[in-house]
Amino acid sequence: MNNYLEFEIKITPNHKGYQDILIAFLAEIGFDSFAEEENYLLAYIPTSLYNKEELDQCIVNLPFNEEVSVTYSYKELEDKNWNEEWEKNYFQPLVIGDQCIIHSTFHKDIPQKEYNIIINPQMSFGTGHHETTGLMIESILKQDFSNKMVLDMGSGTGILAILARMKGAKQITAIDVDSWCIKNAKENISLNELNNIDVLLGNADSLDAYAHTFDVIFANINRNILLEDMPKYSVAMKSNATLMISGFYEEDADLLRNKASQLGLVEVSSQTKNRWMMIQFQKA
Repeated sequence: MNNYLEFEIKITPNHKGYQDILIAFLAEIGFDSFAEEENYLLAYIPTSLYNKEELDQCIVNLPFNEEVSVTYSYKELEDKNWNEEWEKNYFQPLVIGDQCIIHSTFHKDIPQKEYNIIINPQMSFGTGHHETTGLMIESILKQDFSNKMVLDMGSGTGILAILARMKGAKQITAIDVDSWCIKNAKENISLNELNNIDVLLGNADSLDAYAHTFDVIFANINRNILLEDMPKYSVAMKSNATLMISGFYEEDADLLRNKASQLGLVEVSSQTKNRWMMIQFQKA
């Protein structure tokens, strides 16, 4: 299991839009979990991935004007009950599209919906509260997954894989680079009493054994990884398969569209929320 560092990052003057931009930049250098507070951002990174020079350069590259300052401090996390921490501070039940409710085992008096998802997040990204996860869930709710073969890249808590299985997907492969995410996703799948979801530690190189396998691929990661890994996604897709990507800002969409077009992927639809974006493509 990875040890984590917790960074408290302050932006002056503070603005939610600034925090969103900061999250996007931090995600590209290894930070994988975030909690937005009123006056600061908490950001988490495995100790093994932390590089001070890289973080300082990331802050220098932020597209803020000279009047905006960014400062940070950090500490190594002690061993604690992360479910209790989320219960006390961050994770509240979430209803999406009046069809789906996402909650944890510590929540009481939960209204029942068609899709009732239990998530006990530890140090994994993906409770549904972030715009990108919400956009992906909204799109999944609109689609038929009956007997589909599904791949969930960067699976985090496993929330997208869990919803797809609830919607009738035949078999799901969920892949993440972080061992914390693998453990947490397996726990969440068990909490929801689901089968036929394989959770694997790895990256896009793991897809070499899955040529022409999947009917649907989810990839809610970040712009740079999506650009790098999209060719492998394309090879893993069947004819007429669907690729759903998120984790990027709308100003980055054309870069991803161009890459998809080079691979023979045709845009079907897109959605935005607070500048975050999700695009759905289909393979010819």
